[in-house]
Amino acid sequence: MTTISELHIYPIKSLRGISVAEAVVEAKGLQYDRRFMLVSPNGQFITQRANPQMALIDVAIDKDQLRIWHVNRPDDVLVLPLVVPEQTSTSQETMSVTIWDSHDVPAMTVSAEADQWFSEMLGQPCRLVFMPETTHRAVDPEYARQDDAVSFADGYPYLLIGQASLDDLNRRLPADEPAKPLDMLRFRPSIVVTESAPYEEDTWAHFRISDIDFYGVKPCARCVLTTIDPATGQKGKEPLRTLATYRQWKNKILFGQNVLAGSSEDLPLGVLRVGQVVEVVSHQEPRLQPPIE
Repeated sequence: MTTISELHIYPIKSLRGISVAEAVVEAKGLQYDRRFMLVSPNGQFITQRANPQMALIDVAIDKDQLRIWHVNRPDDVLVLPLVVPEQTSTSQETMSVTIWDSHDVPAMTVSAEADQWFSEMLGQPCRLVFMPETTHRAVDPEYARQDDAVSFADGYPYLLIGQASLDDLNRRLPADEPAKPLDMLRFRPSIVVTESAPYEEDTWAHFRISDIDFYGVKPCARCVLTTIDPATGQKGKEPLRTLATYRQWKNKILFGQNVLAGSSEDLPLGVLRVGQVVEVVSHQEPRLQPPIE
């Protein structure tokens, strides 16, 4: 039977993630997932696509705090509250930020100390912002239901990938690929499942985990971020070069499934745990058929 094998949250968008044994399901994504984000002084979001050094900044949750450090400078640790209360100091302000086609998204600045720390680590001026509960960032209406919302993630609250899909990709990589096998962390999933067929997740229209309903709304189009080795921050050609040979659809390279949770209300919907069974309720026709061997 298909079960959850991994759960991941990424408290600060595009920094390293955290593997967890359980996580609270919220409409915007797993609790604490991508509620922080780095932006330029004018509010434009910053990711590893433009600054691969972000792959080397680690994050840990310690009770009600975030601990953040660069892997090459482990003694220089920035400590932040896990949830930033509104207007805790006179230095806080609200600013409008942009994530892809989402413009004028209300966010709160965190602190001058955080801005200085990240600007030094990344070698560019930046600010750290937090998404308060009052912010509603809409999911693309072409795929979303009314009132569906998302955190600072690229576009959707959840990303699900089957371990068998990655195993199949790794079998297809050139023998001389230095980073082989590729780690699942390159793809930054929320939920990883095991004991499913390769790319089977593409067909899941409605599935249920522990009485929580999820809906697969579209395959995830992958970008250059997946070519950055999460261990070194170095760019390569894989996996996009190989995926393009069999996972290309309308000039997009697809890997993983974007998912919405069962309610559009921003309330806890339940808890996911590693080992829970996935029950597929209904299927959909995938954009790509499974590759023929």
